[in-house]
Formats: sequence, structure tokens, C-alpha cells
Amino acid sequence: MSTDFDAIVVGAGSVGLACGYALARQGHSVAVLERERRVGAGISSRNSEVIHAGLHYPPGSLKARFCVAGRRLLYDFLDRHNVAYNKCGKLIVATQDSELAALDALAARGEANGVEGVTRLDAAQALALEPALRTVGALHSAESGVFDAHGYMDALVGEIEAHAGAVVLNSPFLGATPSADQVEVRIGGDDPSTVTTRRLILSGGLQAQDMAGLVQGFPTERIPALHLGKGSYFALTGHAPFQRLIYPPPIPGALGIHYRRDLGGQARFGPDLEFVDAPDYVVDPARVRFFEAYVRRFWPGLPDGALTPDYAGIRPKLHGPGEPRPDFVIDDTTQPGVIALFGIESPGLTGSLAIGEHVAGLARL
Repeated sequence: MSTDFDAIVVGAGSVGLACGYALARQGHSVAVLERERRVGAGISSRNSEVIHAGLHYPPGSLKARFCVAGRRLLYDFLDRHNVAYNKCGKLIVATQDSELAALDALAARGEANGVEGVTRLDAAQALALEPALRTVGALHSAESGVFDAHGYMDALVGEIEAHAGAVVLNSPFLGATPSADQVEVRIGGDDPSTVTTRRLILSGGLQAQDMAGLVQGFPTERIPALHLGKGSYFALTGHAPFQRLIYPPPIPGALGIHYRRDLGGQARFGPDLEFVDAPDYVVDPARVRFFEAYVRRFWPGLPDGALTPDYAGIRPKLHGPGEPRPDFVIDDTTQPGVIALFGIESPGLTGSLAIGEHVAGLARL
């Protein structure tokens, strides 16, 4: 049976666009739907823009596989499309002897994941790289960096359109009805319509669970619970103290408040992790005391009053407070013709091109 599209992707963030790119490159007719009036208006616009090397994720997990493969694909893509980045490297620092075991565990995990360029440093070696640090030892990850996430997404849009695909803005997903050989998709916006597709890919980020609930016949028990993990950022007034990314050992549920210098030279710290009941993008100025105490563990020279509230993001977590972090969920078996992506948080941005290739393979078009 003929359909309007081979594939429709819902969600024009970094992962949804990467899925559209991978499918369009294979010669399929693709439309990427976005309810907002610009791409990357959700999770993809409120993050650290960090390129992760792949140290932090359990060997064999989707997060580890996609992070390592995606990071390699990403640097090549950024080079080919002249998107700005800085492979500045990352130091994961222990500030007391009790944290050194965590560095050993991360180094072993990185080796198991096939991460290149990881070096163990003693305190003197770490201080030779970043003299303002307080540390008793560190891991140096040479493949980590920062990049222009919006420039990356714009390049993905250009590639999709160059391969005869379409990115359709102001087009909210209203629901879908799968049948034996196609999926009927209802689209809202200024010009509501109903179209058909062979495959429907739901890449909704914070809306992924709601989207799955709008697919007729998608069983609710197969939709994982969504937990909203708010992360706030504070900007530094004054000179950036470090050239590299600075990370503490991971905290329960997240990687911990880290330092980065963006491509414009602005230094920022964040995100923290605060579970909330509804999306809230206001940075509470009172959290500065917590940030100051945390940052001074690895940068004792932080001046009083130098941190100012910057921005916040919400992460679509599949775990609540005190629960272990699960893997990404990519469900291609529950509903014929539908691939649903749940809990795509960090390292989803780094791994986006690898996720896109994986989804294109699952689509079996």
C-alpha cells in the first residue's frame, strides 16, 4: 500500500533530527514534525553542549554504545559542516583520597567501553594542566569537548532537506492509528492534516510518554514512568579559571555539577539535580550557596558573589530520587510500525547520530 511518507519522526531536537537525517540518507521519504516554531526548543536548547567521551556509562549499555560511537560520528560531522567545537578535554577530579577509587572505576569503565585518550594523573600532573584546581588525582579525557549544539541542529536540518526530506515546524502531533501496513498520523497547527507513513518514530523528549499515549493501542504498561530532573546553571562573573572541562566524580542520579567554558569564553557551573513535579525553568538564586560550596571543593579560589543565576533545563529521567539510573529505552516491538524513544537524556546529544543510525536500522524500510 502506498503511503505519504516512508517515515515520520515526531520531535525536532537533536535526536529526532538525527533520526530523520539517517533515514533520509538511506533514500527514504521523511518528515520531521515539531510543535514549536523552531528546532531544538526543548531539551536540546537547555544543556551543557558537552561532547562526552563515554566514561560514565555501564559497559554494554545503549548509553555507552551510543556515546562512544556517536562522539566519533559527531566530530566528523562537525568538521564536514564547519560547526564550531573545542576538543578541550576533560579532567575528572578527586578532591579527597576517598574519591580516588571512583576514578579507578571510571578508568576501568572507559577501557571496557573502548574510550580513547584516557590518562590517569596524580595531583602534580593535574595541577600542571590546571593550576587553580584543588585535587589529589584526576582522569584526563582527551576526547571530551564542547560544541555549538544549535549550529549542529541547523546542519542536520540542512542535510534532511538536501536529501528531499522535510522539517515541519508548528506541527504538533495529535495522535496516530497503526494498522497492518501503515500508520495514520494526525497533525495539528495552522494547517491540520492527516497523513500516512510506514514508520512512526516518537522522539519527544519530555513529551515522549504523552506521545506514546496518543498512539491507539499502545499499552500503558509499556510506557515507562517519567520523572522530571531539573538542572540549574550559574554563570561566573570574571575570567574563566580553567581551559578544560572540570568534573567531580559522579553523584547519585547524575554526573554532578561541573565546570565548562563555552565557545564564547563564558564560564558556567551546573547542572545540579532537583526532582520537580512540573517543568520549571526558573533558577532559584538561593541555590547559589549550595553551588559555591560544591564548586569550592575543586576550585577554592571562587570569589564571593561571582556566581549569578543563568538558566535551567529539565531532563526526562526514567528514575526517581534514590533509584538507580536505567538505560535508554528504545521500543520497536510494542506497536507495529512505531518506534518510541523514552528517557533520552545525557549522553543523548553526544550520541544522537549513533541513535539515529540505530533507529534507522530498526525501521527496516
